[in-house]
Order: sequence, then C-alpha cells, then structure tokens
Amino acid sequence: MGVRACLAGQRVVFRTATEWVALLADAQRQGKLDEELTRLERIPLLVCDEVGYIPFDPQAASLMFMLVSRRYERASMIVTSNKPFSAWGEIFGDDMAATAMVDRLIHHAEILSLKGDSYRLKDRDLGPQLGRRTPETA
Repeated sequence: MGVRACLAGQRVVFRTATEWVALLADAQRQGKLDEELTRLERIPLLVCDEVGYIPFDPQAASLMFMLVSRRYERASMIVTSNKPFSAWGEIFGDDMAATAMVDRLIHHAEILSLKGDSYRLKDRDLGPQLGRRTPETA
C-alpha cells in the first residue's frame, strides 16, 4: 500500500516501530520532539511496521502514543503487527495507553487481517525438516 501511495505521487515514510521510537527519542533528547512531530504531520502517509515485535518501555510507549495522537484525524498511518489489539497492553506496558492508541488508530481505519503462509516463503523449497542434516550441510 505504501508503494502504491508513492506511485500515486504521495510522500511516504516507512520505518519499523523500533525505528520510529528511536527517531522520536533522538528528537526528544535534542529538545526538538514537538518540531519533529510537526514535521511528520506534513507527510501524508507514515508506515509503522512490526508493532509488537519487541515490547516497548514506558518512554517508548509514550513516544509511540504521541506519534499516533498527533496524526489522528490529520494524516494517514499504516500500522502492521502480528499481535491482536487485545495484546497491545502487554506490548506497551499499559492497558489504558494501548486502548487509547488503538481507539485512535481504528476510528477511521480499514483493518486488514492477513492469513496464510508468509509471502517470503511462497516460492521457496524448504527442503528437509529443520535439524536434519543434508549433504549440503554435512
């Protein structure tokens, strides 16, 4: 979807959730967090990949909440996660903050739930089971 937006002439920025938090934490350390959030508001689409891959500490959760809140009803955001919304309290370490974030994300959202095999493996011959030695690994 991000590529399609680019092809349609939209500006798009893609980062993992960890990278977004690192970017915002760096801006915060420099005393420029509000300036960075304002700059990001001018980008039509942000993609935040891998939410839930690594749990957030309280500061990271707060920064992520600020990003979502500042974009709410102002600009689009695509968020990917392999975790259901019901597990986001554990990811962010705070059920209330997670609920508020999810509420903002899904208010005007289209939610896509993908099921099936990984597209990365679709044309791969996985060969013998893991752990079995083959002539190539012997």
